[in-house]
Amino acid sequence: MFDKFHDECGVFGIWNHPEAARLTYLGLYSLQHRGQESTGIVSTDGKKLFSERGMGHVSEVFTEEVFRRLPGPSAIGHVRYSTAGDVSLNEAQPFSIKCHRGEIAICHNGNLPFADALRKELEAEGAIFSSTSDTEVVLHKLARSRCDSLYTAVVETFRTIEGAYSILILTPEGLIAVRDVRGFRPMCLGELDGRWVIASETCAFDLIGATYVREVQPGEVIVVDKDGLHTEFPLPARESAYCIFEHVYFSRPDSRVFGRSVNKSRHKMGKRLALEHPVEADIVVPIPDSGVAAAIGYSSQSKINFRFGLVRNHYVGRTFIEPQQSIRHFGVKVKLNPVRDLIEGKRVILVDDSIVRGTTSRKIVEMVRRAGATEVHLRISCPPTISPCYYGVDTPTHKELIAANSTLEEIRTFINADSLGYLSHEGLLLACGADEGLHFCTACYTGRYPLEVPHQRPDVS
Repeated sequence: MFDKFHDECGVFGIWNHPEAARLTYLGLYSLQHRGQESTGIVSTDGKKLFSERGMGHVSEVFTEEVFRRLPGPSAIGHVRYSTAGDVSLNEAQPFSIKCHRGEIAICHNGNLPFADALRKELEAEGAIFSSTSDTEVVLHKLARSRCDSLYTAVVETFRTIEGAYSILILTPEGLIAVRDVRGFRPMCLGELDGRWVIASETCAFDLIGATYVREVQPGEVIVVDKDGLHTEFPLPARESAYCIFEHVYFSRPDSRVFGRSVNKSRHKMGKRLALEHPVEADIVVPIPDSGVAAAIGYSSQSKINFRFGLVRNHYVGRTFIEPQQSIRHFGVKVKLNPVRDLIEGKRVILVDDSIVRGTTSRKIVEMVRRAGATEVHLRISCPPTISPCYYGVDTPTHKELIAANSTLEEIRTFINADSLGYLSHEGLLLACGADEGLHFCTACYTGRYPLEVPHQRPDVS
């Protein structure tokens, strides 16, 4: 319903806590924004694994009856939005198998762009897959490895697999966390009552009362078992390439991602945006929810009043059935409604995090004009999006990205704004901490990819 890049997935794991499955549920609840198609939890009692997966939101899948089927003091969980593969229960994670190594469960945030070729090789050798997910390829590689331990099999596997991945692996004996050598997707380590917790974002720690310890570092492999936490860096070192869109849009503003406050980054984006693209106006209005922090920053820098001039309906379900042809085309009005008494007769600055196809931005500008705005100026807290992502984000194709095929003036005309301003590439990097030594992947804005992938062509996403 909104024209946005779609969130990828979220992972959560905890070792040796008596309420492991319920705490994993709460962690996934905090990470629901990262994926709404399916969810799952695998727990262990130290002898075997127990798996429950379902389609829909976390609160819809996990009930008291389900929790009774998830015993044990350790668990991992996953929320999914498909960036590769089909949409069905077969794709829901964590995946679990029984093999010569015993029982193994795995869940994954990211994308393995070379998985198709590996899948074909494995299928030619007799492997049978139950899903279209790239994550299952990793399971097969682990099961077929001749290494003498699961840890060494993990290291061997990920030395041969390139891509974006923050992965959790659970067995009855231990919990393993692996982050790719460039650190595309986030992963952090926390502590709760002397037990170790791992999650995609720190907001999952806040809900359960865990303490943030640090980032899981790019290329790091962490093992948690009866002997405690062990960590090594067995994968070949590469320069980090943190996904900057985590700070622009994906992550919750109350999270600490890549060691930095997301809210702080977005606030700085807004302030820099006001410096780069000032305009005389009466009010600054965020496009909720992701545009709020940047709009506050814009207002603070410009000294123009901040107002919640658009109200979002948070109770729209995953599907919405429009009325019949004669009265349809509700579009974004189902989710957003202008506050007329704040907007009428005003020069309005709308602040949003991004423009993808431009269709939603056009409808919002029209909505604000109909509410009586005398001028509508659109400000975007990132640079023009010109390239698809291949590292775990569901993005449109090159030909669908309006900024890849139109000039700034053509985009402004299409969305019918009085003016349009994007944050510069340099401004975005500085807002997100590049001057503090952080290295980001900004391929969606530049077309320069830190890792080349097989299907990296302008017409394929």
